[in-house]
Amino acid sequence: MTRKEIVRELYKERFNCSQRTLSAFCDECNLENEVILKITSGFGAGMQHGEVCGAISSAVMVLGLKYGHSAGTDNTSKQKTYNLVQRFHGAFQSVHGSIRCKELIGLDLARKEDMEIAKENNVFQTTCAQYIDDVVDILEEIIASNDIE
Repeated sequence: MTRKEIVRELYKERFNCSQRTLSAFCDECNLENEVILKITSGFGAGMQHGEVCGAISSAVMVLGLKYGHSAGTDNTSKQKTYNLVQRFHGAFQSVHGSIRCKELIGLDLARKEDMEIAKENNVFQTTCAQYIDDVVDILEEIIASNDIE
C-alpha cells in the first residue's frame, strides 16, 4: 500500500491529518503505529487553534525521528535535521503560501462555526486531503534524496 493509500484509509477511520501523515511514515520512524496515533492525536486542526497544519507538524516529526540527534553533542545530525525541516517548509510554502491551517483552508477550526462549515463543505476530504498528499510527496522526495547521499 502506498503512503497516500494509507492516508486515505486512515481518513475513513476518522483519524486527523497529523495522525494520518505520521502513520503513513511509521516505517521511517521506528515507532509502533499505536504510539504514533496517540502522539499525534492533539495536532489536528493546527493543534486545535488553526496554527501549523497537523500534516506539516508530522512531517517535521518524521524528519526528526529519521535524521535527528539524541546526543547533545551531535551537531551534525542536529544541523542536518534543521536544514531538512527548512527545505520541507520552503517547498510547501512555495506551492501553498503558508504552513498555517487557518490560512490554508480559510477557516479557523478553533471556532465551532468554522468547524461546522468545514464539515458541511467536505474540507477535510478535499482541501486537507490535497495538502496531505503534497506533504507526503515533498517528504518522500526529501527522504529519497537524503538516503542516496
